Amino acid sequence: MPSWIGDGVMATPTLRALRLLWPEAHITALARAPVRAVLDACPWIDRFVTVRHARRGMPDGRRVGPFPLAARLTAGKFDTAILLPNSFRSALLARMAGIPRRIGYDRDGRGFLLTDRLLPMRTKGKFVPVPTRDYYLGIARYLGSVNPDPTMQLNTRPEDDRRADELLRAGGFDTERGRLVMLNPGANYGEAKMWSPDRFAAVAERCTRDFGATVAVTGAPKERAIIDQLIAAARTPVLDLPRMGLELGVLKSVIRRAAIVITNDTGPRHVAAAMGVPVVTIFGPTDPAWTEIEFAMERKVMVKLYCSPCQKKICPLKNTPDDHRCMKEVTPDMVFDQAASLLRLSPAPA
Repeated sequence: MPSWIGDGVMATPTLRALRLLWPEAHITALARAPVRAVLDACPWIDRFVTVRHARRGMPDGRRVGPFPLAARLTAGKFDTAILLPNSFRSALLARMAGIPRRIGYDRDGRGFLLTDRLLPMRTKGKFVPVPTRDYYLGIARYLGSVNPDPTMQLNTRPEDDRRADELLRAGGFDTERGRLVMLNPGANYGEAKMWSPDRFAAVAERCTRDFGATVAVTGAPKERAIIDQLIAAARTPVLDLPRMGLELGVLKSVIRRAAIVITNDTGPRHVAAAMGVPVVTIFGPTDPAWTEIEFAMERKVMVKLYCSPCQKKICPLKNTPDDHRCMKEVTPDMVFDQAASLLRLSPAPA
């Protein structure tokens, strides 16, 4: 499976297509823990193998290396490895595990490790932007899937839905009649993708004042400072879900309760779309062409500039007058107007 949460969600149409191709097959997903948490309850996966990473206090750090992981895969006696990520490491791991058939795109110099090499689209030596969802589906089409359904889909477990309701009620949210607006101000890819926390706070105030919404914020542990900045800047209450104990596995269930998600171009965008929840996505340095999901209830906010999209994690014009202009020129009014247009389509419960 891909390494990033959003990419994992965009892989769900391919998982569905593979299951339809081989209804009797045993399908195991090799995934990092965050991707596994989001794909939990997926009906097309029989088993997960989690990629372990070394962490402080582990009694035997050697257990997290590629050789032990390859040994675990060898024990599974798999017939075929379908490699969604483009990494050299994923192809080498499948080869080390002795998996006879290894299918993936010929990228990163790994073609000699594959038995089935798909050629990515290029023009004049450069890769053509192909939406990640469709890029993965190209593998399913190669294997025989005809007109696969591109709809992303995630599933939740009843226990996680109950935990989500308990958590929201503990924060004072009326799960029967309330209207929940979710904010996601972080982005794992890098700081260039992140809109200013004080501007998220300004949108939160408008959502509370104009729509009577309860606003909640979520984010990864390493985004704690960003969340604190947003809450400090807001002049209306904001539920701090991570501090309240929100776990990644329950995030899907919380988003499922939301009236709208307002986010940078990062994982919760795709989770919301896969749950059928309206979403406003703020784009800056990233090109939407790579992550197009064709979700009717998504509104994209982006300012076109001479330097964007640059696809950089850190603004290449840092410390110049044009530093991060692609995000700085996106105003709270621009984002709120798009959010309001979606909120008006779904009246609050009576």
